[in-house]
Amino acid sequence: MSFALQLRDYRLTTAEILYRMPDHPGLLQTYVWQELDLAPEFPALRRFLAFWRRELDGPVHSVRVAAAGPLRSPQIRHPALLRLH
Repeated sequence: MSFALQLRDYRLTTAEILYRMPDHPGLLQTYVWQELDLAPEFPALRRFLAFWRRELDGPVHSVRVAAAGPLRSPQIRHPALLRLH
């Protein structure tokens, strides 16, 4: 399933979410989210963040996103031959 998604331009996306603790708003906690998603719109991440705002008590402070590059065909390299006599 994941390979089929990667062929449709889905990329492994990681988001580091910093949020404030509900009982201690001066403290930040980290949550790491990772899933295959479509860059640069990131619809799955946006749905997750909407769920977070709607259902969870800890307000989001910031989100840092990293996405892998698109899937591409492997490159074949020929080694350079060097002869020493």
